[in-house]
Amino acid sequence: MNISRNMRTLRAPTTFNRMSSTTAYTMKHMPAKLYLHKEIPGDAFPKGYAVSGFHVGVKKTNAADLGIILSTSPHPTSAAACFTRNAFKAAPVVVSQEVLQSNNGRARAVVVNSGCANAVTGKQGLEDAWAMARETDALLQPPGAGESLVMSTGVIGQTLPIQKILKGIKGIQSSHATSDFASWENTARAFMTTDTFPKLRARSFSIKGRQYRMAGMDKGAGMIHPDMGPPPGQLHATLLGCICTDAAVSPRSLQNALTYAVSRSFNSISVDGDMSTNDTVIALANGAATDGSAAMEIDEERDVETYEAFRDELTKFAVDLAKLVVRDGEGATKFVTVSVEGAATYSDAHAIASKISTSALVKTALYGEDANWGRVLAASGSLFTLSTPLVPSRVSVSFIPSDGSPILPLLVNGEPELVDEARAKSILEHDDLEIRVDLGLGNESAKYWTCDFSYEYVRINGDYRS
Repeated sequence: MNISRNMRTLRAPTTFNRMSSTTAYTMKHMPAKLYLHKEIPGDAFPKGYAVSGFHVGVKKTNAADLGIILSTSPHPTSAAACFTRNAFKAAPVVVSQEVLQSNNGRARAVVVNSGCANAVTGKQGLEDAWAMARETDALLQPPGAGESLVMSTGVIGQTLPIQKILKGIKGIQSSHATSDFASWENTARAFMTTDTFPKLRARSFSIKGRQYRMAGMDKGAGMIHPDMGPPPGQLHATLLGCICTDAAVSPRSLQNALTYAVSRSFNSISVDGDMSTNDTVIALANGAATDGSAAMEIDEERDVETYEAFRDELTKFAVDLAKLVVRDGEGATKFVTVSVEGAATYSDAHAIASKISTSALVKTALYGEDANWGRVLAASGSLFTLSTPLVPSRVSVSFIPSDGSPILPLLVNGEPELVDEARAKSILEHDDLEIRVDLGLGNESAKYWTCDFSYEYVRINGDYRS
C-alpha cells in the first residue's frame, strides 16, 4: 500500500447523487488523528531492550518497513503470543509458533516487516520467514539460535524481497539500536501500512512496591476483526502488536496473562469485520527490573495476587493499544464503544457486542448520523448460539453522549421511547459515542470498540494494491 496516499490531505467534501433518486450525500472530512501520537519521555520505556526501525525497500516509498526489537537483559526473557485463527495462516505465524513451542515460551527478539504480508506464499514464504528469524538471532548477545519471532504485514499473496530484508538486518549490527524515544518511534513506524500515525505507548506501574515499565506498539487500520488465541490452537494481514516489559514473568503466566488481555482488547475491536491471515500480538518480559532469577518471576501458582495485578496492568495497556487501531480505522469518522450489559455470561455479552460492531447497517447509519436503533436491536437478536436466549421484553438500548450530557434512552424493557430525533442526531455528530444494550438477564458485561463505514473506506480498499 502506498503510505503517502493515505497521509495526503483530503480534498473538499464530495457530493454523490444516487441514480435512483435525487438525494445527495456529502462525504465528510476525516477527523485529524496525528494528535494521538505524542513524544514519550525516554525513562518511560522498559529497561533491557534495544530497538530500531528503518527502510530496506519492501515499500515503494522511503517509509520505514523493517523493525527489530532485541532483549539485552542478562536474564532469561519470557515470550508469549496470540495468533490469528484464520485457516490461511501466514508464514511468519507458523514460524513464530514453532519458535515458541520449541523454546518453551522463551525468545529474545522480534523482527517485523511491513509492505508484504508473506501470506499464502507456499514453501518460499516459510523459507523467507525462517531466514528472517535466523538473521535476527545473529544480532543477539550472545548470539542465539531459534530465539527470534517474526511478523509481517501488507499485501497477501506476494513473496518478500528477502535479500533486501536480510541485508537490512545484517546492517543493523553496525547501526545504533537504542531504547530512546526516536528508536521506539521508528520501530513503530516500521509496523505501518495504511496507518496514519505510529501507534506507540509506554508507562510505568507498581506491584507490591516494585516499579516496572511497559512499552508497546501495534498497527492496523483495515482488515480488522481479530480472533486470536494462544499456541498451539486452531489457526484461522493486518493487526500486529508487540508489548515489552522489564518485569520478570514465567512463560506460562505471561501466556495466560496475554491470552486474558487479548480477549478483552484486540479480540474486542472491529473496523470492517474481516479477519487477517497475519494477526499476531507478542509479549516479551525480560526481568531487567529485578534480578531476573526464577524465584523473582511473577507466577500465578506461586503468587496469584501478584499475577492478577500484572495481568490487569497488561490488559489495561492492551486496551489502550487496541483502541488506537479503531481510532485509525480506514476512512473512520467516529470511534464507537458498544457496551453490552446484563448478560448471563461474558461470552454472550462479547458475542452480541461483536455482532453489533460488525453490522454494516449499524456502521453506515453511524456514518450518516442516523439514530436507527432498530439496526442495533436486529443485530443483537440475530445470534442463535447464546447460552441464554434473549427475552425481548427485558432489553433496553441507549445512546451515551461523550460530552457528559444525560443518557438518551431509545428502548426500555422492550418498549420504544419517544425519541428526540434532533438530540439523537446531535449525539451522533460527535466523534466519540457509546451504544449501550442491557439484556436484563444477568450480571455479565463486555465491551467492543468499532467505527463507522464511510465512502473513504471504499476508496482505500477499492485499489489497495496500487
